[in-house]
Amino acid sequence: MSWKWKTVSPEETWKLAQRLGSLLQGHEVLCLSGDLGAGKTLFSQGLTHGLGVSEDVTSPTFTLMNVYQSSKGEMYHFDLYRLEEASQLWDIDFYSYVEGRGIALIEWPDAFWEEMPAEHLRIYLRYGIAQDEREIELEPHGEAYQRLCEELKANAGIGS
Repeated sequence: MSWKWKTVSPEETWKLAQRLGSLLQGHEVLCLSGDLGAGKTLFSQGLTHGLGVSEDVTSPTFTLMNVYQSSKGEMYHFDLYRLEEASQLWDIDFYSYVEGRGIALIEWPDAFWEEMPAEHLRIYLRYGIAQDEREIELEPHGEAYQRLCEELKANAGIGS
């Protein structure tokens, strides 16, 4: 089962992500997919704000990973866009970060689904019909992520 929202502005997309971040417990793996310009960085910024991160959040396209201190522990923000093969994940110590060391937010996981932990939350951002409209789909893999989506749906207060 997946959970879907439609937002009509960047502010609404950010607010949904912020709400999701506030619900995290500190040990989740979130996989964020979407076309260029679909709002992955904006979503990441809202999510980290919900976690209490006070730093400016940028996409780690060239550094591959940024680390942020949140109110729920460390958050590891990955961008796998520039990686070409799974063996490169070992070079950045990817597996040790996604196996229970804080929160892992992974942008561009699409080429590496088989490398993701069995339990994770897939987040898809898609363009809507209007310019600022986004369709956001959350696909939970694991009971904890199912409960997280249920709680978000009950408390989001935005989107449709």
